[in-house]
Amino acid sequence: MLIIPAIDLKNGTCVRLRQGRMDDATVYSDDPVATASRWVEAGAGRLHVVDLDGAFAGKPENKQAVAGILATFPQLQVQLGGGVRDLATIEAYLDLGLFWVIIGTQAVKEPEFVTEACQRFPGHIIVGVDAKDGWVATEGWAKASTVSATEVVKRFADVGASSVVYTDIGRDGMLSGVNIDATASLARETGCPIIASGGLKGLGDVTALLAVESDGVVGAITGRAIYEGTLDLAEAIALTESN
Repeated sequence: MLIIPAIDLKNGTCVRLRQGRMDDATVYSDDPVATASRWVEAGAGRLHVVDLDGAFAGKPENKQAVAGILATFPQLQVQLGGGVRDLATIEAYLDLGLFWVIIGTQAVKEPEFVTEACQRFPGHIIVGVDAKDGWVATEGWAKASTVSATEVVKRFADVGASSVVYTDIGRDGMLSGVNIDATASLARETGCPIIASGGLKGLGDVTALLAVESDGVVGAITGRAIYEGTLDLAEAIALTESN
């Protein structure tokens, strides 16, 4: 199982939100490249980047910061979500050196877009499913839908998405612990590789996730925990590698 550090970009700075609220952001760094370097030095081989402004605007807003990370760490496998609404955006990001593009809002609003993207860019598409109480939210979590997380993931299980990032909005940025049961259940019910996101606090969460790895939980994203020191990234990576 992979431990994937997160860099959330807002106005070119590295921030973390609480429950996806743009008005509740903590700024941790004004240098995304230096922040990425910190996580690479701790042993990360993969990075999760979110263009928060892009998620709300519906188009890339922090592309310069993303390009800086990719240029500095060409061997780093980077996945990015936020503001991905068309094939041209996906192609432009992949041309920059991005390895995976995460489709979130459009996966709910326009499911055929995901199918088309998977066909055109095989192996490079991840579906982002952000849910609260089991229901998917879109537009940077600003809008609730009437579609369940399980329904969305099942829809894309066979179209070629490489994995699904499942975020529990109620826990995101709260250091309240990962929703292990919901994450493992989603993996079992859909047969799709799931990357857990939201609430990871410490090594106990990593241990709990490792226990459901066989269900199809292939990774976990960590943000506030590594920025505030409740989780040592290097220790977490070592734990997964020794499992």
